[in-house]
Amino acid sequence: MDWFAEWFNTPYYHILYKNRDNNEAQEFITNLLKYLSLSGKSKILDLACGKGRHSIFLNQLGYDVTGVDLAPESIEYAKKHENEHLKFFVGDMRKPNFPHSFNAIFNLFTSFGYFSNDEDNLKVYQAIYEQLLDKGIFVMDFMNVSLAIDNLVENEDKEVDGILFHLHRKIEDGFIIKDINFQDKDKNFYFQERVRTFHLNYFENIGKKVGFSLKNIFGDYDLHEFNVKTSPRLILIFEK
Repeated sequence: MDWFAEWFNTPYYHILYKNRDNNEAQEFITNLLKYLSLSGKSKILDLACGKGRHSIFLNQLGYDVTGVDLAPESIEYAKKHENEHLKFFVGDMRKPNFPHSFNAIFNLFTSFGYFSNDEDNLKVYQAIYEQLLDKGIFVMDFMNVSLAIDNLVENEDKEVDGILFHLHRKIEDGFIIKDINFQDKDKNFYFQERVRTFHLNYFENIGKKVGFSLKNIFGDYDLHEFNVKTSPRLILIFEK
């Protein structure tokens, strides 16, 4: 089983990251929508939606939203929030599930770069392109790899809900790797996260290859200009 299919579908993933900043996420969505000027009738796909925090907020703002994620446990949770204009499905981002259906597709919070095979990354972009309507917008929110590598914390202990997570990070074979060890109920657990060290030129090339036009690049959730040395994020706005 791929690491992400296993790790993202455990309760421990959500425990480790339970303190993610929802206010920051909502501010980002608000800033993004203001910039994109999407009409209120727009249909949005939240690709790799997790438990649906971005999808739910987008729907509260009045949009018709579909959330897709590979982890059944996350989708089961997200489905509790479904309504007529908010639906969630288990799906693989490498496969187009809703051809020519959306005005915008969002892939947020570094939900890309997990695959070892570049063909899989190309399949993601091709599937996204196929699911967009003409002039549709694709937003890719990735980490700024240069800054992440410069500020890599090799070892960290983090206690959440009484569980002490031991985190070890390293750069290896073109991946930023995080080894996660912990004990719960007298049982030892080990998981791993692996994200490719993709820089701006990679996204420019793969987007161009499938037919996207790169319209803008931002470096943080306030949509400031991207700076490779200082920006925490790499946010790309593509148009079909």
